[in-house]
Amino acid sequence: MQTVTVKAESRTYDVLIGKGLLDRAGELVSEVSGPCRVCVITDETVETLYAAALEESLKKAGFDPVRFAFPPGETSKNPEQLIRILRFLAEEKLTRSDMIIALGGGVAGDLAGLTASLYLRGVKLIQIPTTLLAMVDSSVGGKTAVDLPEGKNLMGSFYQPHRVICDPEVLATLPEDIFADGCAEVIKYGQICRMEIFDWMKDPKARMEELISECIRIKRDIVQRDEKDTGERQLLNFGHTFGHGIEKCSGYEISHGKAVAIGMVLMARGAARMGTGTEECLHTLVRVIERAGLPTETGFTAEEIFGAVLSDKKRAGDFITLVIPDHTGHCRLERMPVETAKQYLIRGLDRR
Repeated sequence: MQTVTVKAESRTYDVLIGKGLLDRAGELVSEVSGPCRVCVITDETVETLYAAALEESLKKAGFDPVRFAFPPGETSKNPEQLIRILRFLAEEKLTRSDMIIALGGGVAGDLAGLTASLYLRGVKLIQIPTTLLAMVDSSVGGKTAVDLPEGKNLMGSFYQPHRVICDPEVLATLPEDIFADGCAEVIKYGQICRMEIFDWMKDPKARMEELISECIRIKRDIVQRDEKDTGERQLLNFGHTFGHGIEKCSGYEISHGKAVAIGMVLMARGAARMGTGTEECLHTLVRVIERAGLPTETGFTAEEIFGAVLSDKKRAGDFITLVIPDHTGHCRLERMPVETAKQYLIRGLDRR
């Protein structure tokens, strides 16, 4: 088992990575909390796979679990579902000494995290991610949110978990396209600061625990320097600004990982065409992304995507901050007028 300790300004906690940890969840949770009631928040797909085993482990450690399961998919990440969960907790009479466990991918983590931050003004939160994307990205760092009709993740909070438990063995049940979604976030880490990850992605399953741990360390280091996403942490949004626009345009039928993969390519091509990046960086990214089984292009127009981008959280008035891939293995932040950002998108969509 590997342990990565996150020392955020608001809370210090451990991320545990190792095979078989799901079966030890009760024991590992008991290290941060005495016996209490626990609400396991999960989606209906993950529920059938892992909820019973988790709850049995919790009971053996002295916890009293209840469960809330919602329909799988990004469309469940909305304020209405959030209210349903909050009312469920109230009906079950959970108190401030009780706990929430997120079991699942990014949607479960976001919903459970935001719920934990709001219910009784904050209860303990444990993240147990079951997808690669959630393990390397969304379960760590404290960002929680739901989507609004106007855009993705517009209603949320920063709320660090009290522990994160990553068991790479659960990834064996992932469909290949869901595993590929997580690869998009792994590739993002390679481009922003650790190009060796591109070599590891030739056979990611061969060194999965090491890959997960390295991505978490990269995110840990950035979050410790900028917990509230006001500066350096925005590097972690590489590919996300245009990617979120693509997700919204598709009605969230295009998954987050696939949209981010496309967004990274659009940003790299736009940078190469605008003279702030290189063709070599673009070609390397495309090669790695395609090898992971992810898309690199979209049929949506610049007007459609940019209409969604205008609601992005990184926009401030007539300016927006983009993550520019200036060369392979490195990105930088650039604050620019919205119209300049639109030119990056237009150039990025031009495959000529």
